Amino acid sequence: MTRWGILGTGTIAHTFAQTVKAMNGDAQLYAAASRRSESARQFAQEFDIPVFYDSYEALANDPDVDIVYVATPHSRHYEDMEMLIRAGKPVLCEKSFTTDADQAEKIFRLAHEKGVFVMEGFWTKFLPIYREMDKILSEGTIGEIRTVTAQYGYKTPRQERKFEAALAGGTLLDIGVYAIGFACMVLGYSFDDVLSQLVMNEAGTDATDAMILRRGGAVAQLTCTIGANMPTHAAIYGTKGFVDIPDFKNPQKMTLYVDGQVPVKMERPFEVNGFEYEIRAAMQCLNAGEEQCPMMNAEHTVCVMRIMDEVRRQNGLRFPFEKREC
Repeated sequence: MTRWGILGTGTIAHTFAQTVKAMNGDAQLYAAASRRSESARQFAQEFDIPVFYDSYEALANDPDVDIVYVATPHSRHYEDMEMLIRAGKPVLCEKSFTTDADQAEKIFRLAHEKGVFVMEGFWTKFLPIYREMDKILSEGTIGEIRTVTAQYGYKTPRQERKFEAALAGGTLLDIGVYAIGFACMVLGYSFDDVLSQLVMNEAGTDATDAMILRRGGAVAQLTCTIGANMPTHAAIYGTKGFVDIPDFKNPQKMTLYVDGQVPVKMERPFEVNGFEYEIRAAMQCLNAGEEQCPMMNAEHTVCVMRIMDEVRRQNGLRFPFEKREC
Protein backbone atom coordinates (compact mmCIF):
# COMPACT_ATOMS: atom_id res chain seq x y z
CA MET A 1 0.00 0.00 0.00
CA THR A 2 1.51 3.32 -1.10
CA ARG A 3 0.88 6.16 1.36
CA TRP A 4 0.32 9.48 -0.38
CA GLY A 5 0.79 12.97 0.94
CA ILE A 6 -0.87 15.92 -0.78
CA LEU A 7 0.60 19.42 -0.85
CA GLY A 8 -2.21 21.94 -1.34
CA THR A 9 -5.95 21.65 -0.85
CA GLY A 10 -7.40 23.35 -3.92
CA THR A 11 -9.56 22.06 -6.78
CA ILE A 12 -7.00 19.73 -8.35
CA ALA A 13 -6.07 18.33 -4.92
CA HIS A 14 -9.75 17.44 -4.42
CA THR A 15 -9.83 15.62 -7.76
CA PHE A 16 -6.69 13.69 -6.87
CA ALA A 17 -8.03 12.73 -3.44
CA GLN A 18 -11.37 11.61 -4.89
CA THR A 19 -9.49 9.40 -7.34
CA VAL A 20 -7.28 7.72 -4.76
CA LYS A 21 -10.29 6.98 -2.52
CA ALA A 22 -12.03 5.28 -5.45
CA MET A 23 -9.03 3.10 -6.39
CA ASN A 24 -10.05 0.26 -4.07
CA GLY A 25 -6.94 -0.21 -2.02
CA ASP A 26 -4.23 0.51 -4.60
CA ALA A 27 -3.20 3.58 -2.61
CA GLN A 28 -3.85 5.33 0.69
CA LEU A 29 -4.43 9.01 1.40
CA TYR A 30 -2.19 9.36 4.43
CA ALA A 31 -1.38 13.06 4.90
CA ALA A 32 -2.36 16.51 3.63
CA ALA A 33 -0.76 19.91 4.10
CA SER A 34 -1.87 23.49 3.65
CA ARG A 35 -0.37 26.75 4.83
CA ARG A 36 -3.68 27.33 6.63
CA SER A 37 -4.41 24.91 9.46
CA GLU A 38 -8.18 25.08 9.01
CA SER A 39 -7.94 24.31 5.31
CA ALA A 40 -5.75 21.28 6.01
CA ARG A 41 -8.11 20.07 8.72
CA GLN A 42 -11.22 20.40 6.53
CA PHE A 43 -9.54 18.68 3.59
CA ALA A 44 -8.36 15.80 5.78
CA GLN A 45 -11.80 15.46 7.32
CA GLU A 46 -13.52 15.42 3.91
CA PHE A 47 -11.35 12.59 2.61
CA ASP A 48 -10.72 10.66 5.84
CA ILE A 49 -7.03 11.49 5.80
CA PRO A 50 -5.52 10.57 9.18
CA VAL A 51 -2.73 13.18 9.29
CA PHE A 52 -2.75 16.85 8.37
CA TYR A 53 -0.23 19.67 8.68
CA ASP A 54 -0.27 23.46 8.56
CA SER A 55 3.13 23.57 6.85
CA TYR A 56 4.53 21.87 3.77
CA GLU A 57 7.83 21.24 5.54
CA ALA A 58 6.12 19.16 8.22
CA LEU A 59 4.64 16.84 5.62
CA ALA A 60 7.98 16.58 3.82
CA ASN A 61 9.59 15.41 7.07
CA ASP A 62 6.93 12.81 7.89
CA PRO A 63 8.72 9.43 7.56
CA ASP A 64 5.45 7.60 6.90
CA VAL A 65 4.73 9.47 3.64
CA ASP A 66 5.89 7.41 0.65
CA ILE A 67 5.26 9.91 -2.15
CA VAL A 68 3.82 13.43 -2.44
CA TYR A 69 1.41 14.89 -4.97
CA VAL A 70 2.16 18.59 -5.46
CA ALA A 71 -1.06 20.50 -6.08
CA THR A 72 0.09 24.03 -5.26
CA PRO A 73 -0.01 26.95 -7.76
CA HIS A 74 2.46 26.87 -10.68
CA SER A 75 4.51 29.62 -9.08
CA ARG A 76 5.28 27.36 -6.09
CA HIS A 77 6.06 24.11 -7.90
CA TYR A 78 9.81 24.62 -8.10
CA GLU A 79 10.37 25.54 -4.45
CA ASP A 80 7.94 22.90 -3.20
CA MET A 81 9.52 20.11 -5.26
CA GLU A 82 13.02 21.21 -4.27
CA MET A 83 12.06 21.09 -0.60
CA LEU A 84 10.47 17.64 -0.96
CA ILE A 85 13.34 16.14 -2.94
CA ARG A 86 15.93 17.44 -0.45
CA ALA A 87 13.86 15.71 2.23
CA GLY A 88 14.06 12.49 0.21
CA LYS A 89 10.40 12.46 -0.81
CA PRO A 90 9.37 11.13 -4.26
CA VAL A 91 7.17 13.56 -6.17
CA LEU A 92 4.28 13.57 -8.61
CA CYS A 93 3.78 17.23 -9.55
CA GLU A 94 0.71 18.61 -11.26
CA LYS A 95 1.29 20.21 -14.65
CA SER A 96 2.56 22.60 -15.64
CA PHE A 97 5.63 21.17 -13.93
CA THR A 98 7.39 24.50 -13.31
CA THR A 99 7.18 28.02 -14.73
CA ASP A 100 10.09 27.51 -17.16
CA ALA A 101 12.39 24.86 -18.59
CA ASP A 102 15.45 25.88 -16.56
CA GLN A 103 13.56 25.22 -13.34
CA ALA A 104 12.41 21.85 -14.67
CA GLU A 105 15.98 20.82 -15.56
CA LYS A 106 17.22 21.84 -12.11
CA ILE A 107 14.53 19.70 -10.45
CA PHE A 108 15.40 16.63 -12.50
CA ARG A 109 19.12 17.12 -11.82
CA LEU A 110 18.51 17.44 -8.10
CA ALA A 111 16.27 14.37 -8.10
CA HIS A 112 19.00 12.38 -9.85
CA GLU A 113 21.62 13.57 -7.37
CA LYS A 114 19.39 12.51 -4.46
CA GLY A 115 18.18 9.30 -6.12
CA VAL A 116 14.56 10.41 -5.78
CA PHE A 117 11.68 9.70 -8.15
CA VAL A 118 9.99 12.72 -9.75
CA MET A 119 7.35 12.92 -12.47
CA GLU A 120 5.07 15.50 -14.04
CA GLY A 121 1.38 14.72 -13.63
CA PHE A 122 0.44 14.99 -17.30
CA TRP A 123 -2.43 12.58 -16.73
CA THR A 124 -3.78 12.80 -20.29
CA LYS A 125 -0.84 10.83 -21.68
CA PHE A 126 -1.65 7.78 -19.55
CA LEU A 127 -5.27 7.34 -20.67
CA PRO A 128 -6.12 3.95 -22.26
CA ILE A 129 -7.54 5.37 -25.50
CA TYR A 130 -4.13 6.86 -26.28
CA ARG A 131 -2.59 3.38 -26.40
CA GLU A 132 -4.94 2.78 -29.34
CA MET A 133 -3.78 6.03 -30.91
CA ASP A 134 -0.15 5.01 -30.46
CA LYS A 135 -0.84 1.74 -32.27
CA ILE A 136 -2.59 3.48 -35.18
CA LEU A 137 0.30 5.91 -35.63
CA SER A 138 3.07 3.34 -35.23
CA GLU A 139 1.46 1.06 -37.83
CA GLY A 140 1.08 3.92 -40.31
CA THR A 141 -2.66 3.36 -40.61
CA ILE A 142 -3.37 6.98 -41.59
CA GLY A 143 -0.17 7.40 -43.58
CA GLU A 144 2.25 10.26 -43.18
CA ILE A 145 1.03 12.82 -40.66
CA ARG A 146 0.55 16.27 -42.16
CA THR A 147 -1.52 18.21 -39.62
CA VAL A 148 -2.45 17.99 -35.94
CA THR A 149 -5.14 20.22 -34.46
CA ALA A 150 -6.16 20.74 -30.84
CA GLN A 151 -8.42 23.29 -29.16
CA TYR A 152 -9.65 23.79 -25.61
CA GLY A 153 -11.41 26.69 -23.92
CA TYR A 154 -13.68 27.27 -20.95
CA LYS A 155 -15.34 29.89 -18.78
CA THR A 156 -14.91 29.87 -15.03
CA PRO A 157 -16.07 31.94 -12.04
CA ARG A 158 -12.46 31.54 -10.82
CA GLN A 159 -11.16 33.54 -13.78
CA GLU A 160 -9.41 36.13 -11.60
CA ARG A 161 -7.47 33.37 -9.80
CA LYS A 162 -6.67 31.64 -13.11
CA PHE A 163 -5.20 34.84 -14.53
CA GLU A 164 -3.24 36.01 -11.46
CA ALA A 165 0.28 36.85 -12.60
CA ALA A 166 1.86 36.35 -9.19
CA LEU A 167 0.73 32.71 -9.32
CA ALA A 168 2.01 32.18 -12.89
CA GLY A 169 -1.56 32.29 -14.10
CA GLY A 170 -2.88 32.53 -17.63
CA THR A 171 -4.08 30.18 -20.32
CA LEU A 172 -0.70 28.84 -21.44
CA LEU A 173 0.49 27.15 -18.25
CA ASP A 174 -3.04 26.20 -17.22
CA ILE A 175 -4.46 24.58 -20.36
CA GLY A 176 -2.13 25.43 -23.24
CA VAL A 177 0.05 22.65 -21.85
CA TYR A 178 -2.66 20.15 -22.82
CA ALA A 179 -2.59 21.16 -26.47
CA ILE A 180 1.21 21.34 -26.64
CA GLY A 181 1.53 18.04 -24.81
CA PHE A 182 -0.88 16.39 -27.25
CA ALA A 183 1.07 17.69 -30.24
CA CYS A 184 4.25 16.24 -28.72
CA MET A 185 2.57 12.90 -28.10
CA VAL A 186 1.77 12.72 -31.82
CA LEU A 187 4.75 14.37 -33.51
CA GLY A 188 7.52 13.86 -30.98
CA TYR A 189 9.30 16.01 -28.44
CA SER A 190 11.21 18.42 -30.68
CA PHE A 191 10.11 20.99 -33.25
CA ASP A 192 11.77 22.97 -36.02
CA ASP A 193 9.60 26.08 -35.64
CA VAL A 194 7.33 27.61 -33.02
CA LEU A 195 5.03 30.50 -33.95
CA SER A 196 2.53 32.06 -31.59
CA GLN A 197 0.17 34.91 -30.83
CA LEU A 198 -1.19 35.63 -27.35
CA VAL A 199 -4.10 37.90 -26.50
CA MET A 200 -3.39 39.42 -23.11
CA ASN A 201 -5.84 40.28 -20.34
CA GLU A 202 -6.08 43.06 -17.78
CA ALA A 203 -4.05 41.02 -15.29
CA GLY A 204 -1.09 41.02 -17.66
CA THR A 205 -1.27 37.31 -18.47
CA ASP A 206 -2.59 35.48 -21.52
CA ALA A 207 -6.30 34.94 -22.12
CA THR A 208 -6.18 33.37 -25.61
CA ASP A 209 -3.32 31.46 -27.22
CA ALA A 210 -2.82 30.53 -30.87
CA MET A 211 0.24 28.42 -31.62
CA ILE A 212 1.74 26.67 -34.63
CA LEU A 213 4.43 24.03 -34.19
CA ARG A 214 6.26 22.53 -37.16
CA ARG A 215 8.30 19.37 -37.29
CA GLY A 216 9.52 18.45 -40.75
CA GLY A 217 6.50 18.29 -43.04
CA ALA A 218 3.95 18.19 -40.24
CA VAL A 219 2.27 21.17 -38.55
CA ALA A 220 0.31 21.39 -35.30
CA GLN A 221 -2.32 24.14 -35.00
CA LEU A 222 -3.27 24.77 -31.37
CA THR A 223 -5.80 27.17 -29.85
CA CYS A 224 -6.70 27.62 -26.17
CA THR A 225 -8.62 30.21 -24.19
CA ILE A 226 -9.95 30.94 -20.71
CA GLY A 227 -13.08 33.09 -20.81
CA ALA A 228 -14.98 31.42 -23.67
CA ASN A 229 -16.39 27.93 -23.98
CA MET A 230 -14.74 26.10 -26.86
CA PRO A 231 -15.41 22.48 -27.85
CA THR A 232 -12.52 20.37 -26.60
CA HIS A 233 -11.37 18.57 -29.70
CA ALA A 234 -8.28 17.23 -31.46
CA ALA A 235 -7.57 15.51 -34.75
CA ILE A 236 -4.62 13.95 -36.56
CA TYR A 237 -4.66 14.19 -40.36
CA GLY A 238 -2.52 11.92 -42.49
CA THR A 239 -2.12 11.07 -46.17
CA LYS A 240 -4.37 7.99 -45.84
CA GLY A 241 -6.95 9.13 -43.29
CA PHE A 242 -7.41 10.82 -39.95
CA VAL A 243 -8.23 10.27 -36.29
CA ASP A 244 -10.92 12.34 -34.58
CA ILE A 245 -10.60 12.73 -30.80
CA PRO A 246 -13.33 14.59 -28.90
CA ASP A 247 -12.43 15.80 -25.39
CA PHE A 248 -8.76 15.18 -26.17
CA LYS A 249 -7.56 16.20 -22.71
CA ASN A 250 -9.54 13.36 -21.13
CA PRO A 251 -10.89 11.20 -23.97
CA GLN A 252 -12.63 7.89 -23.60
CA LYS A 253 -13.39 7.44 -27.30
CA MET A 254 -12.10 8.31 -30.75
CA THR A 255 -12.91 7.52 -34.35
CA LEU A 256 -10.54 6.28 -37.04
CA TYR A 257 -11.27 7.33 -40.63
CA VAL A 258 -9.23 5.53 -43.28
CA ASP A 259 -9.79 6.63 -46.86
CA GLY A 260 -12.29 4.35 -48.62
CA GLN A 261 -13.16 2.39 -45.46
CA VAL A 262 -15.98 2.40 -42.91
CA PRO A 263 -15.10 4.59 -39.87
CA VAL A 264 -14.04 2.63 -36.79
CA LYS A 265 -15.21 3.90 -33.40
CA MET A 266 -13.15 3.00 -30.35
CA GLU A 267 -14.05 3.36 -26.68
CA ARG A 268 -11.91 2.85 -23.59
CA PRO A 269 -13.91 3.95 -20.50
CA PHE A 270 -12.18 5.14 -17.34
CA GLU A 271 -12.19 3.06 -14.19
CA VAL A 272 -12.62 6.22 -12.09
CA ASN A 273 -12.04 9.60 -13.75
CA GLY A 274 -8.77 9.16 -15.67
CA PHE A 275 -6.36 10.28 -12.94
CA GLU A 276 -5.99 6.69 -11.76
CA TYR A 277 -3.65 5.77 -14.63
CA GLU A 278 -0.95 8.34 -13.86
CA ILE A 279 -1.25 7.54 -10.16
CA ARG A 280 -0.72 3.84 -10.87
CA ALA A 281 2.18 4.59 -13.19
CA ALA A 282 3.88 6.69 -10.52
CA MET A 283 3.45 3.97 -7.91
CA GLN A 284 4.79 1.29 -10.27
CA CYS A 285 7.89 3.38 -10.93
CA LEU A 286 8.32 4.05 -7.22
CA ASN A 287 8.04 0.36 -6.35
CA ALA A 288 10.50 -0.52 -9.14
CA GLY A 289 13.06 1.96 -7.81
CA GLU A 290 12.92 4.17 -10.90
CA GLU A 291 13.94 7.83 -10.81
CA GLN A 292 11.76 8.74 -13.80
CA CYS A 293 8.69 7.41 -15.56
CA PRO A 294 9.53 6.17 -19.08
CA MET A 295 6.18 7.37 -20.42
CA MET A 296 6.58 10.89 -18.99
CA ASN A 297 10.27 11.50 -18.42
CA ALA A 298 12.49 14.56 -17.99
CA GLU A 299 13.02 14.99 -21.74
CA HIS A 300 9.26 15.13 -22.34
CA THR A 301 8.61 17.62 -19.56
CA VAL A 302 11.51 19.90 -20.44
CA CYS A 303 10.58 19.93 -24.15
CA VAL A 304 7.03 21.10 -23.40
CA MET A 305 8.37 23.72 -20.99
CA ARG A 306 10.83 25.00 -23.62
CA ILE A 307 8.01 25.41 -26.14
CA MET A 308 6.04 27.41 -23.58
CA ASP A 309 9.15 29.46 -22.79
CA GLU A 310 9.45 30.32 -26.49
CA VAL A 311 5.77 31.25 -26.74
CA ARG A 312 6.16 33.55 -23.76
CA ARG A 313 9.36 35.03 -25.19
CA GLN A 314 7.73 35.78 -28.53
CA ASN A 315 4.90 37.62 -26.78
CA GLY A 316 6.80 39.32 -23.96
CA LEU A 317 4.97 37.43 -21.21
CA ARG A 318 6.89 37.43 -17.93
CA PHE A 319 5.70 36.90 -14.40
CA PRO A 320 6.42 39.40 -11.59
CA PHE A 321 8.66 36.99 -9.70
CA GLU A 322 10.93 36.29 -12.69
CA LYS A 323 14.27 38.06 -12.95
CA ARG A 324 14.38 40.77 -15.56
CA GLU A 325 16.90 40.33 -18.33
CA CYS A 326 19.75 42.81 -18.29
